[in-house]
Amino acid sequence: MAQQHLDPTNPVAGPAPTGDALAGYLRTQATEFLRALRLHRETGSGASGSEGSAEAARALRRSARRISASLHTFQPLLDTDWCEGMRPELAWVSGTLAMEHAYTARLERLLSALHRLSGSTAFPAQATEPAAGHRADAQSHQTATQERGNLTVGAAKAGALLDRQLTLARTRAHSTALQALGSSRFHAIADKVAVLASEVPLTTTAAATDLRPHATAAEERLRDAVTALPLITAGSPYNAAALVHGLSPDTVPHPQDAPWHQVRLLLRLHRYAREAVSGPKGNAVVDLRLLSAGQALNRHRDASEAAAAAAQAARTPRIAPATAYALGVLHADQRHEVEAARFAFQQSWQKEAVSTR
Repeated sequence: MAQQHLDPTNPVAGPAPTGDALAGYLRTQATEFLRALRLHRETGSGASGSEGSAEAARALRRSARRISASLHTFQPLLDTDWCEGMRPELAWVSGTLAMEHAYTARLERLLSALHRLSGSTAFPAQATEPAAGHRADAQSHQTATQERGNLTVGAAKAGALLDRQLTLARTRAHSTALQALGSSRFHAIADKVAVLASEVPLTTTAAATDLRPHATAAEERLRDAVTALPLITAGSPYNAAALVHGLSPDTVPHPQDAPWHQVRLLLRLHRYAREAVSGPKGNAVVDLRLLSAGQALNRHRDASEAAAAAAQAARTPRIAPATAYALGVLHADQRHEVEAARFAFQQSWQKEAVSTR
């Protein structure tokens, strides 16, 4: 039986957390941001980047996301002009630092999928003419053998093409991140975060204002967005309609994905609001159901973007038919992963919903 956790947003959970708790949470996150920035400078930031600098960049993103999310959820308790100035800047920091890691993970996902899809041995050739009763099976085996051969031939070239494209994108993202971290814009943000580590611009009424209604509002926005999702479609791990978009010339992101990406962002806001409400250090009790749902949505995002990268590579002019075929199979495989992630989210969310009745 799953362990039941106390919800810090529940009014009966204990004394009301107020603006003082929010200030403590923001100071903690600001301190984490400054610590990560110092670590990034100490570990170096060469052309390839060390593991230490990569971890520092992840820590910068984590703290920037939490500060930005808190400014969004609890804005009525904070200086309005300051919030409106900080939120887009923190989003810029987090987004810029995320790109290099995203391209690295995307390439690894796609190459692993290609290896998995093309790694099996082909069906053995028939030594003799099959009997009439087995002719259809033999033809099916022959077709599968040809398809596997086409995939094996095209997979290596498809992998090389993806490697070139995504490695170039990753290198550019790394350079962009280094330029951003050295820019006057970033230094201005870091200065504001340094001030935040000691002085939080609360409103005059924040000290007596309960945080929980704001956190509850964030949860309600999440639940409304989940209610609007096509969970019936996601009730099956395979949704053929999701493949219609396919390898069409249209480069617009897959139309089915946007609501799911929005739910992922709202789930993150909900999690961070729970952290802020739980106390100055943000030590919220871990809700395994929310973590499971969030992991499913992360996989959904990763597979969606990987499918888009495969489709984009397939649009490369003058590639060999076998390469295009392999990329098409890879695209379909990642769209199946998207559907599997939606199914996993549905299962996690249903458990969460049942447990809170």
